[in-house]
Formats: sequence, C-alpha cells, structure tokens
Amino acid sequence: MKDHTPDFLELIRLAATSLPPDVERALRAAVEREEPGSSGRAALEAILQNVEMARAGSTPICQDTGTPIFTVHHPAGWSTRALREQIRRAVAEATHRSYLRPNAVDSLSGRNTGDNLGDEHYPTIHFEESEDDALVVDLMLKGGGCENVGAQYRLPDSRLKAGRDLEGVRRAALDAVHQAQGKGCAPGILGIAIGGDRGTSYIASKETLLRQLDDENPDPALAELEDRITEQANMLGVGPMGFGGATTVLGAKVKATHRLPASYFVSISYMCWAYRRRQMTIQAGEAAYS
Repeated sequence: MKDHTPDFLELIRLAATSLPPDVERALRAAVEREEPGSSGRAALEAILQNVEMARAGSTPICQDTGTPIFTVHHPAGWSTRALREQIRRAVAEATHRSYLRPNAVDSLSGRNTGDNLGDEHYPTIHFEESEDDALVVDLMLKGGGCENVGAQYRLPDSRLKAGRDLEGVRRAALDAVHQAQGKGCAPGILGIAIGGDRGTSYIASKETLLRQLDDENPDPALAELEDRITEQANMLGVGPMGFGGATTVLGAKVKATHRLPASYFVSISYMCWAYRRRQMTIQAGEAAYS
C-alpha cells in the first residue's frame, strides 16, 4: 500500500488554514443581517478578515487548532494499522510546521506531548470499510471552546417541559444555545443526534457536522426541525461572539438513531464559526480535496 502521509498532511493543512467555501458564504451572508456599526457586525467582519489572512499565509484560522477527528472509509483489504501510522506521522509533521498547535495533554501528569500524538484516542480516528476502491477521509478539527458548551439531554426533561418527541428535541437544542451564550465562539453550528446510548449519541452528533451547511436533510420532518431550530436560535439575540445580534447560529444538522425503549438522549455538538472540516478522496493514486 502506498504511503499517503503527504496526502494526509495536505488534508490537515487545508482543514486548519482554509475555511470551507460553504461556511465562508454563510458568514458573509450573516454580515449583511447585522446592523451597520453594531458589535455583532464588527465581530463578523473581523472573523472574515482573519479567514482571508489565514488562507493567504497557510496559518491556522484559530489559535485553538482543535482535536483532529478523522473518519476513514477505506477499500477492502487495506491495512488500518498502516493508515493509522500514516495519519499519526502527518499529524506530528503538521504540528512541526505549525498548521496545528501542540494540544495533546496527558490527563494525569498534565504533560504536553509536543506533537499532538497521545494515546489511541488522540488523534481520534474512525475506520469504516467501503465497497469501492477509493480512500475517502473526512477531517474535522474540533476546538476546545465549542466542545465545552456541547450538551446531552435525557428526555423527558421536566425543567424544559420537553417530552420524547421532536418538540422536546427543539426545546433541548434551544436550551443548549441559550446556555452557551456565545461562549463557543458564535455564530455556531449545531450537530444534533437523537437516540443511541450516551457514547454513540455523541459520535452521531459529530457525524452530522460533516454535512454541508447548505444541504437539505432527506427526512422532511428533520429538515423542518433543522430550519425551526436555526430560525428560533437566531431569535435569542445572543449574536456573534455573544455581542448581540441576528446571527447566533449558522445552521443545525439533525440525525436520528435507534435507541433502547428506556432511553431517549439528545446530544448536541456545538461547532464554532471556525467550522474546520475537509475531505480527501484518493483514487488511482491521485488525491483530490474538497
């Protein structure tokens, strides 16, 4: 199997330094919704200036370069051990080149490894065997600030008057945005999972964040819920970076998973405006990025 370390390195560089086009379009549209001269508009204008400078200089979009989360769909017969080693080499080299900040800290000693390589969970790598002959890798860089304001709800929730239905999900999502109050570097994007157990629900909530901002959920009920949550979250007035305004979230993505009858979890992964995700496809030895 070919060594794809250089390809993984380029994927990391793009994710860390060049905001995806759909996210940049959403931010530019958000500027026009804010009042001229307002703090919210000024924050968005500063964000967009930062985006342009980061792309031009191949420097990180944010000083918190986040947890690298890789989702790898590989052809049958490929060695996941070899792919893991190549990804880890690329992460270490990306850190050396300052595309990533050293972030991997031992939870017991507090020691920073200096190269973003920790135990088997850092960086995070999910492998799935695919039916075709292409290697497809999604990378998301999940910042610590927005991770801190993620939330998980167990429905029913009497405090929110939230039952085990989509109305309950809506109430939980809006509560999470209200509780964040801009601390996750608003405007944010919500990845919401309904169902599962505690662990798989959080995994699914992050999987939804790999969707394009301007796509449409194939389930009409969930598509309507996504629109309602986005509209109503933006009525809360939290605004960019918590300064107040019309844009508190750029979108919401919802996924429903199977669950046990006894449990009804709603897990919300909050992504900051620095919505860093990129995809690499390698076919016939050639890499393409989107």
